Amino acid sequence: MTTTAAFGWGSSHLYTTPAGDADLDPAERLAVQQTLARYAFALDHGDLVTLAGVLTEDATWTVNIAGEVEQGPFVGRAAILDLVREATEAQTDQRRHNLTNMVFRRADADTAVVWAYLMLTSNAGGSATLLSTGFYTFTLQHAEDEWRIAELFVGLDNAV
Repeated sequence: MTTTAAFGWGSSHLYTTPAGDADLDPAERLAVQQTLARYAFALDHGDLVTLAGVLTEDATWTVNIAGEVEQGPFVGRAAILDLVREATEAQTDQRRHNLTNMVFRRADADTAVVWAYLMLTSNAGGSATLLSTGFYTFTLQHAEDEWRIAELFVGLDNAV
């Protein structure tokens, strides 16, 4: 698949969440960021137990490649875990989901909306390679003293 991202292609997805107050104390902001870091590490290591723990039961996951190809939404924790299981079983390389530039778009005691850039790397053949860049929009819910991902959208700048 050859898709090429045009400048600003993701703007329509990033502006779907209007900016609002991010009314969380520093400890809660850190807890949200730790949930997102655990998500990335779980993907990188095929750790479906940890991945299940950071998702709500009814979580949704949608992927869009350069504004041209959309996959999903995959609805429910079980469907997302099946997707990740199939994808990681097919991989022959070590991937790293590097989340950077996290911005809280809106947050309160119950919900947080966070944007982050993605730099997806691979260590196939003994050298690091950039596979794709992109962005995430995460919506997290706070319940039972934990933050969990309820919705995630990943916009990839190219097919992987």
